[in-house]
Amino acid sequence: MKSTNLRSIGIFFILLALSFFNTIYSQDEIEDIDSDSCIDCHELSKHDSNYADDLEHSVHEDFECQDCHSDITVYPHDEDSNLMVGCEGCRSCHEDESDDYSVHGRESVGDCGDIPTCADCHGDHDILPSSAKASTVHPTNLPTTCGACHENLDLIKKHEMLLDHPIAMYSNSVHGKATTGGIYVAATCNDCHSSGGTSHKIYSPGHPESAINHFNIPKTCGNCHKGIENDYWDGIHGKLVAQGETDAPICTDCHGEHGIITPDDSRSPVSAARLAEATCAPCHESTRFNQKYGGPSGEMATFVDSYHGLKSKAGDTHVANCGSCHGVHRILPSTDSTSTIFPANLQSTCGECHPGITETLAGTSIHGVSGNGIPTPVADMVEKIYILAIIIIIGLMALHWLLDLFRQIRNVMKKPQIRRMRHHEVWQHTFLMLSFMVLVVSGFALRFSEAWIARLFFGFEGGFELRGTVHRISAVIFILSTIWHMIFITMSLRGRKFVKDIFPNWTDFVQFFARIKFYLGFKYSKHPHFERFSYVEKAEYWALVWGTAVMIITGLLLWFDNFFTQYLPDGFLNVSLIIHYWEAWLATLAILVWHLYSTVFSPDVYPMNPSWLTGTMPEDMYAHEHPGHLEEAKKEMDDQIKAEMKNLENLHHIDSDEIEKE
Repeated sequence: MKSTNLRSIGIFFILLALSFFNTIYSQDEIEDIDSDSCIDCHELSKHDSNYADDLEHSVHEDFECQDCHSDITVYPHDEDSNLMVGCEGCRSCHEDESDDYSVHGRESVGDCGDIPTCADCHGDHDILPSSAKASTVHPTNLPTTCGACHENLDLIKKHEMLLDHPIAMYSNSVHGKATTGGIYVAATCNDCHSSGGTSHKIYSPGHPESAINHFNIPKTCGNCHKGIENDYWDGIHGKLVAQGETDAPICTDCHGEHGIITPDDSRSPVSAARLAEATCAPCHESTRFNQKYGGPSGEMATFVDSYHGLKSKAGDTHVANCGSCHGVHRILPSTDSTSTIFPANLQSTCGECHPGITETLAGTSIHGVSGNGIPTPVADMVEKIYILAIIIIIGLMALHWLLDLFRQIRNVMKKPQIRRMRHHEVWQHTFLMLSFMVLVVSGFALRFSEAWIARLFFGFEGGFELRGTVHRISAVIFILSTIWHMIFITMSLRGRKFVKDIFPNWTDFVQFFARIKFYLGFKYSKHPHFERFSYVEKAEYWALVWGTAVMIITGLLLWFDNFFTQYLPDGFLNVSLIIHYWEAWLATLAILVWHLYSTVFSPDVYPMNPSWLTGTMPEDMYAHEHPGHLEEAKKEMDDQIKAEMKNLENLHHIDSDEIEKE
């Protein structure tokens, strides 16, 4: 027994001795491993800066190299030793963050080498707190840090990422510009993509806990936009999302994701110019959506054709759009008593743009009830009348000139000229003609925004706004030309005689029927003997007077609608819009069918009657068109020439007298 104890004690002391010597030996092996020893070899970091300097300004300034590089146990170590710390090395101190970060990308990518490490985001030896401007995870630098992977096209293609340039889009967004401008509370990558209150826990959109999951996005945006979030949940869209409807719109469906820009930017999907067609229409024009949720169909189409819709297309950013009436975030159906479009609330809603609007006028439908953009029965009736009038009037005009065309297939004449118009009359006609043509092109471009004529003249960014501007400038020139003509016919002797000569009389009706019989080849029929103006020119002129008055009045009503709304009866804007639109069709077709034929396409004047350019026309053309006025026109022309010669003689006489005095 005693020998056994002695043997055990001996073994113990032997082991103790071995342990002692092993400890001494190990200390000899690693006693010189400190940061200074490491820096002797590892002088420069990947930034070409000194490791000592990097560590000095790092959050790990008090650490020794071996605190992180724990795998290095001997000095000097082998050249092929693994110096990479990896996320597991950080885990010894940052266990919670390491656990959270373990989800980054691994759901879809797995544990491959493309997954970023802690150092990829935070740096290695130069790790700085996120509050430091030089930190890789500072708000101003975070997009660049994330972009190292998410702007890499090879990685994007390899892992089938949803967006190819999210960082570039973010940089030009309202959030990106605010961040670079020094507003560090503006949303950056981690503000939107972080889940569970930590920027290390980033899930894919399909994960139920993801901050960018469809059902979580309103709350994510609400971290900064709390008041808006509350309004959204109160509205019909938020209620549908809360019920689990995946097709109910969320913040990003309307505003976009990475490239969010302010609503006052015309490129924004929620700008006044684009809200209706670009943002609201895709859902509210969907047959499937309307059937599923019981929404009305055709609302977008009728809005586009309405007074507000056309003004919006013209570039008016103040006219009512979807958001103006229905609200922006707290959108409720008309059956909800708190809704902006609840019948009892319409006067207040419309009053935001139209102060003092009556309850009756506010209750007028702006979408239409007939499905074709016509909002009232009166407007519907006016449209039908105009369509019927156009068919009858334009049809009769075309028939009239077809009869004339078969009779006259000859005689382009080159003979002495007879003055038809004075120079100022030519200029009146020129300004009226040019402004009318521009009004037609710009007006129909507003109405048919996707038509070839609209794309031809205004098919570029900002074209919507330009159409409205061009239309209004042309309208002003047209009105000034009209005023010029009114001054001429009232203030001058020639103008008053013009009105007297062009005023219709019984002879015009007699000559009309006589000409029709002549066209049809009736026996003993003769071509009428016209004076200064034929019934054709008289019809043109007084149609122009009527059309000009109608277009100017309705155009001014539509232009200054907010003012006239206070004084005119219910539905006048829509009726004015219908009249303005169809009168434009009537005037345009009348010019094309009636006026252009008589001045350009008729064989008697082909290639054209030059009086609109020169004020004169060939004598034989004049004799054919206005035989009863030929001699008077010649005498007037001779008298004008004599008067001009006399003026020249007087001027010469005055100049001679002044020379003699000198």
